[in-house]
Amino acid sequence: MNQPSILILDLNTASNLGETLHRVLDISGRMKIYRRHQAQGQGNSAADGDGDWASVIARCRPDLCFFVISPALFNQAELLFRRLKDALNGSPTIAVTEAGEPDEILELLKLGVADFITLPLKPFDIYPRVWRLLQNAHREDPLTRTLKERLGMKQLVGESPAFLEQIKKISVVAKTDASILILGETGTGKELCARAIHYLSPRAKLPFVPVNCGAIPQELVENELFGHEPGAFTGAATAKPGLIQEAHSGTLLLDEVDSLALQTQAKLLRFLQEKEYRPLGSTKTLHADARIIAASNNDLEEQVRLGKLRRDLYYRLNVIPLTLPPLRERPEDILLLANHFSAKYAEAFGKPVPGFSLDARQLLLCYDWPGNVRELEHAIERAVAFASQKTICGGDLILPRGESNGRQESFQEMKARAVAQFEKACIQGLLLAHQGNINKAAQAAKKNRRAFFELMRKHRIDARQFRSAC
Repeated sequence: MNQPSILILDLNTASNLGETLHRVLDISGRMKIYRRHQAQGQGNSAADGDGDWASVIARCRPDLCFFVISPALFNQAELLFRRLKDALNGSPTIAVTEAGEPDEILELLKLGVADFITLPLKPFDIYPRVWRLLQNAHREDPLTRTLKERLGMKQLVGESPAFLEQIKKISVVAKTDASILILGETGTGKELCARAIHYLSPRAKLPFVPVNCGAIPQELVENELFGHEPGAFTGAATAKPGLIQEAHSGTLLLDEVDSLALQTQAKLLRFLQEKEYRPLGSTKTLHADARIIAASNNDLEEQVRLGKLRRDLYYRLNVIPLTLPPLRERPEDILLLANHFSAKYAEAFGKPVPGFSLDARQLLLCYDWPGNVRELEHAIERAVAFASQKTICGGDLILPRGESNGRQESFQEMKARAVAQFEKACIQGLLLAHQGNINKAAQAAKKNRRAFFELMRKHRIDARQFRSAC
């Protein structure tokens, strides 16, 4: 690549952020850097004089453009970026600011900003982003982008609004290097989301390294993450690189990140801030360019209050949060997922793709799925493996019965729970039998349509899931 042309549009004249960025970029000596700040007389709004900004872009013809903004100017920056997209002619852009709220960051990314950088500005953090964006701007064609999207998103199955609201963020945040925190109960698909983010990112051809921090003994976790030098401890005869080094230039997923000891959290925080770490037994500091995605099935704000998670680490990880809903909050996806998994395992086992009988679908819809999508997948895998007919029946589904939580329920509580279960099962069964037709289902129940619809709303039942399943 020839010496790239970099343009800094400095909209934040109240600080020296643009000047600092210029100095950091200039250290490399490998880029032609142009900096333009908001001129006197352009007004107080960052959007004022956008014609002047367009003419600056036309003269410089940058390969990459930085927008230096302040948190107070996010709305104006959004408006300016919309107006300048044509002038940029596809050149990647990076927004730079002292700080930013996740929702504000997402709005800029949705507009097409390629990446987002906050303080502190460090060469080892900025340079890799710049080179990756420049390389991908010249290499990635539409077919490659399409293949990446399919590779990244094909396993994320669902149509419920709660699910789609989170999933639609993935393709937006994937192109950035910002830290992402994925929250959700066990089995909701946190690792699948992390893999999708990796495969949709400029790091897609480089390693994706997942590690479950809770599955590694505390005395070994630092060795796993940072590696060791010979003689670091008894039995350490040779050097061993850690997972951070293995994920160099790629992505490292830290699942159950809140299970790390506080001492390890401090070392991880230093790596996140400085991109540097020290293997056990070494006096040498190493650098690695690994993107960190963290995940947890706990309430991390509560973990911070309990002193189990460092507050500064939580803020560093929680730049862009994704929260995956449990399966019980997306019931319209249950049959969709069941059909997806039945096709997957029918192909794996060399069987014709089975359908689901009425009683099987009713069982799937009435179960609460405490293990979420992972539990559903295992249930369908067992059913496909042992099914002897072309249709999976209720008897083919092995689901655990509800267990008591140890508290003795009152008669009224048991009655209310039984009535609710009956209502929900009855309505779902009627809708299944009538292919989601609410009028026919209400007539069969001998209830007027409005009362039947109120029961559907009470139990959060969507008739569309029964139409698509038939």
